[in-house]
Amino acid sequence: MGSAPLVEVTGDGLFCRAAGCHIDPWKPVERAIVTHAHADHATPGCGRYLASPTGKIVLARRVHAGAAIDAVGFGETIEMGDARLTLFPAGHILGSAQVRIEHAKTGETWVITGDYKTRPDPTCEAFEPVRCHTLLTESTFGLPIYRWDPDELVKAQINAWWRENSDEGRTSVVFAYALGKAQRVLGALEASIGPIGVHGAVLPLNEAYAEAGIALPETVHANKETAGELKGRGLIVAPPSAAGTPWLRRFAGPGGMSTAMVSGWMRVRGRRRWRPVDRGFVLSDHADWPGLLETVRESGAERVGVTHGSSRQLARYLSEQGLESFVVPTRYEGELGTEREEEQAGSEAEQ
Repeated sequence: MGSAPLVEVTGDGLFCRAAGCHIDPWKPVERAIVTHAHADHATPGCGRYLASPTGKIVLARRVHAGAAIDAVGFGETIEMGDARLTLFPAGHILGSAQVRIEHAKTGETWVITGDYKTRPDPTCEAFEPVRCHTLLTESTFGLPIYRWDPDELVKAQINAWWRENSDEGRTSVVFAYALGKAQRVLGALEASIGPIGVHGAVLPLNEAYAEAGIALPETVHANKETAGELKGRGLIVAPPSAAGTPWLRRFAGPGGMSTAMVSGWMRVRGRRRWRPVDRGFVLSDHADWPGLLETVRESGAERVGVTHGSSRQLARYLSEQGLESFVVPTRYEGELGTEREEEQAGSEAEQ
């Protein structure tokens, strides 16, 4: 391997000099590979973007109008400068990708995971482990306390809560960020319980999922025209910024309203006080502790860079297991950062 790293951290974010491009840059750059379309990874204003085909569909709704976005299919290798680039599914949200970079001359390979989850999810492409010399992994939930319950159990909990509310004439409201989590929640709902409404920030993203062939239950735009239909029996999916707003209060049923937050942070009891909600459901679009360790193991990597969340803790654990590991500086905050970014979009959608 060469003495200089294949991927380095610059003032603009991760940069591959051999390919002449950035990966999820922090600032507008000439060429950007985007792992997925969440606001803290897809910076507006770049000269040209590269994403997966379904990632392109979503990204086109998230960056500036007329943005130049190229697509490369999962598993398809392209040449860029002195590097070969291949995208593999990350399982985070629709179109999310891991980026494998191979130096054309030395054969050194790096994989940048972006955000990922290892569990199957019918609303996006399934995660695939990728072999490499150096792995750059996220660690949003990089502590042993974060272990996810089976998805089917969480889905059953959400539907049971909705059914109970519906029987009591309470409108159910689920707070989930507009891209990815909202669609995953929608895909888990039993539509026979009652009507389903979505906040205006969720609508265009549902349309992107439909364009990509992802089937979601029938929904209505939750607004003053549909309030009568949704009151009492209905469930509304909205970004966290909608909590306590005049927009939300119009949907209260005869039995009032019950609210819930869907997030991996709900695993920790103290985090449940982070939002003034009645229920917390533990469902994350990020890998849990076992998923992170499995991904590192399956990569066969000799070196592991760790970023986001509990990066120091995970890096230290990997070092104790005999792996060369290091912390990669970042401006991202994983799921918490995504929710904060999505809140701005949500607050603007219903103004």
